[in-house]
Amino acid sequence: MLQDKLVLFNLFGFLPFSVISLLDIIVVAFVIYKLFGLIRGTRAAQMLAGLFILVTILLAARWQQMEALAYLLEQVRSILLILLVILFQPELRRVLVILGQSPILSWLYKMEPTRVIDEIVTGTEQLVARGYGALIVIQREAGLDSIIESGVQLDAKVSSDLLATIFTPRSPLHDQAVVVEGETLVAARCTLPLADEVEDQRLGTRHRAALGVSQETDAVTIVVSEENQTISLTVGGGLIRGLSPQELRRRLSELMSPREHAGRQVGDTAAD
Repeated sequence: MLQDKLVLFNLFGFLPFSVISLLDIIVVAFVIYKLFGLIRGTRAAQMLAGLFILVTILLAARWQQMEALAYLLEQVRSILLILLVILFQPELRRVLVILGQSPILSWLYKMEPTRVIDEIVTGTEQLVARGYGALIVIQREAGLDSIIESGVQLDAKVSSDLLATIFTPRSPLHDQAVVVEGETLVAARCTLPLADEVEDQRLGTRHRAALGVSQETDAVTIVVSEENQTISLTVGGGLIRGLSPQELRRRLSELMSPREHAGRQVGDTAAD
């Protein structure tokens, strides 16, 4: 059998240890390591410690033949699975979300980023209404690691209120750009490369920075002008100015949709 051929050696002279056994141990160790990483510093870690103490007491009660205590703990064990689901519900939900955002699954399918687009457009409307400038970079296929590393790491869920707060002039993070990756606002106060050559010499620093990142990557960048409260969008080295919130939502839906990459070129969208 194949399993017999994969045996590396025999533990204690009779227990076979194979390549499958080694792989099994590595996978289990990795899963345990990741689980501990997820719950470290949370209430779940304290509850897990309490659960470990409970199990230890149960084993000790059996060993010392403490029948009453062992019986009581046995009753708890019978509902332990339900108890674990109730106690660790937030952590289990978090694990499932992380699994769903796995790069492997992202490669197999892409979800429509409707919520993120709605939050970005709503945040842009708030910024225009308040007369605040903004620079929002949305990552697509190309990585933006160097740009993200130049800023302040946030790793927060994208929301309109967060965007409006960041670009408030009194905020220490309002200067320069924010980077959005998926449903996460990854970093703020990020430095973007400026475009060397622009057709309109009257463009300000924000628009030049937006054009610069669009020339070097496939990112979509939204610019809110502080001077005239207009919305612009750059992609593929092109600049689209004077967008309404409705037009911005439509453009983002087209650019961020998985179907867009298959049937439409970026340059065609930017040149409209």
